[in-house]
Amino acid sequence: MTLTEIDLPGLRKLKSGKVREIFDLGDKLLFVATDRLSAFDVVLPDPIPEKGRVLTALSEFWFKKTRHIVENHFITSAPSRLPAAVRGRAMLVQKCQPLPIECVVRGYLAGSGWKEYQQSRTVCGMALPADLVESSELPEPIFTPATKAESGHDENISFARASEIVGAATATRVRDLSVALYRFAADFARRRGIIIADTKFEFGVLECADLSAPSSERQSGDKSPQSKLVLIDEALTPDSSRFWPADGYQPGQPQPSFDKQYVRDYLETLDWNKMPPGPRLPAEVIRKTSGKYLKALSRLAG
Repeated sequence: MTLTEIDLPGLRKLKSGKVREIFDLGDKLLFVATDRLSAFDVVLPDPIPEKGRVLTALSEFWFKKTRHIVENHFITSAPSRLPAAVRGRAMLVQKCQPLPIECVVRGYLAGSGWKEYQQSRTVCGMALPADLVESSELPEPIFTPATKAESGHDENISFARASEIVGAATATRVRDLSVALYRFAADFARRRGIIIADTKFEFGVLECADLSAPSSERQSGDKSPQSKLVLIDEALTPDSSRFWPADGYQPGQPQPSFDKQYVRDYLETLDWNKMPPGPRLPAEVIRKTSGKYLKALSRLAG
């Protein structure tokens, strides 16, 4: 059984994203992951079985495992009184104001980074060594931010442009946090047979009470709101990352994967302009994609 559309009686739907349905619970949000799959920023007509449950389980796993690096918006994956259809797909999270950039970290040369490198020996304007090949490991992980597109395609931007959008201090902070998260996760995953070639993080601002204020002030209701930067959305899933099997890694060519790159590769063989509507997927592509997502969950989280 797959789930593509969700409405919860009594709850106001705040947003329907490419994959998630977001419901407003006042000071908190309810994220429910569907089985929809988006490729090249287009939601495809065919869902992937078990995909929503994998995204939720892996996000919870990484949110809990990376709290020593940065706090996140996750509260629980078992909110009370939910229909059976959405159990295992739902996350109750703190309500935050998302930053208007995506925080991409690349440890290997692939995707749009490889395409740019072939033309200019750069990725997002950053010069790289001239002797790299497709899927090469980079000398150091690099931070390559992007704009967020409500519709259409996200766009890679420079760090300078990201600083203009969110401010220099915030851009520096999310860059440092993103690289730290990537390094920790990549080391953990490598020990479990997975290379994280690149991944995307999102951050938001959480308004919280000033806990440094005297207790008498806090009890009297003077909350002195302060902003806290936290990790939001999802974390290190097959939707937001490239997962490669470590035992078959060979630079100089595309790599097999445990993510939706398999679907992207199939779509590249079609005469499709990467604009809506997306093409239908063969049953074999759907089956294999579901298996790749489940294998990623099994290897990383057990």
